Amino acid sequence: MRWFLPETPDVLGLLRAQLAVTIEGMDAFSRWASGDVEAEHAVRDCEHRADVARRELYRTLRNAFITPLEPEDLFALSSEIDRIINQAKDAVREAEVMACPPDTPLAAMAALLSEAVRALDVAVAGLTRDGEATASAEAAIKVSRHIERVYRSAMAELLELDDLHEVTARRELYRRGARIGDAVVDVAERVLYAVVKET
Repeated sequence: MRWFLPETPDVLGLLRAQLAVTIEGMDAFSRWASGDVEAEHAVRDCEHRADVARRELYRTLRNAFITPLEPEDLFALSSEIDRIINQAKDAVREAEVMACPPDTPLAAMAALLSEAVRALDVAVAGLTRDGEATASAEAAIKVSRHIERVYRSAMAELLELDDLHEVTARRELYRRGARIGDAVVDVAERVLYAVVKET
């Protein structure tokens, strides 16, 4: 009889494949923010590869008969994960356009973002196991709160600068780092919402 049953593709596996590329990209973003100029190429490459992974997940969702989560939640998770790597790539581009290399606060935010995305991966992996997804999603949110503190401190330090160009450029980069943190929270909260719906 199973010959006549529709396939049940591993959509969570595809979502984690997208996350794996995002983790790689955020690690590169962290290296770039710490002064490794060449890492910007890896960030851009990962953003393109993450798009490919996202499109593959979308194609699979269209044809899947049964999924471990509602398709709406899987689609939203993939879309929100995509925002993370997209904004990291945008930060690299903005720094280049504004001729403003990353500094210590941005490096601190980038390192925390890399940590937070790893927590998201554990959360997604635990979506089919009670408790694991919730704890890891909450851990990602907690890391994002640290990013907010770095952001506020860095913005306060800008008040001491006289160079308007540097103040403007760094403010934009810090805001970009904070927005990536917001994207992490959005993914984590979507995981929590999916858990609530499945219970």
